[in-house]
Amino acid sequence: MDQLIFVDKPAGMSSFGAVARVRRILSEKAGKKVKVGHTGTLDPFATGLLILLAGKATKRAPEFLKLDKVYEATIYLGKSSTTGDPEGEITSTAPNAEAGSDSALVSNISKQHILDTLQSFTGKITQTPPIFSAIKINGERAYRLARKGEKVAIPTREVEVYSIELLDFSLPLIKIRTHVGSGTYIRSLAVDIGKALGCGAYLTALRRTKIADYDLADLPLFPLPE
Repeated sequence: MDQLIFVDKPAGMSSFGAVARVRRILSEKAGKKVKVGHTGTLDPFATGLLILLAGKATKRAPEFLKLDKVYEATIYLGKSSTTGDPEGEITSTAPNAEAGSDSALVSNISKQHILDTLQSFTGKITQTPPIFSAIKINGERAYRLARKGEKVAIPTREVEVYSIELLDFSLPLIKIRTHVGSGTYIRSLAVDIGKALGCGAYLTALRRTKIADYDLADLPLFPLPE
């Protein structure tokens, strides 16, 4: 029971939900409560690699705090979301609200323009984490304050984006693979890319495929019950 556990989290499940399922299974096998913790969350809409620690392995949590990560992200251009993802209120960023106007807004964006814009976000960049995030503001999670309708001032931070690769160009959708340093929010990256392109953007899908040298494709995965 003292081990690292690798989970491919499905969409719609919280990271804490994944932890609870694994804890229940291990505790049933052990005949006693087994301590299980995560080493970094994924948003409920996102999928991919979660590294969990069980039993005495939970003491290794500090080893996983500052690791770089690789994500595949699908970005919708021409619309925005209050949360930067599909769970927020989605609105067109076109000048008018006519049907299809958001598509018209991005129809003239070239692939080269996309590539040049993505390149401008590599290296050390400054970003503002999403309001709906787990960052603590005066001791309370930002998303809890936001849900109360309170104004939340999120401080900017410097993060590092090692690379961004364009995987698919099918406007108004683009798909990217990005290798980022610890603390980088892909939702914020998508929003900032949309601003740079002048059309707005939000994430429609996000998948974490790698944490440091832990590659989802090569790991023994713990099966999660529904």
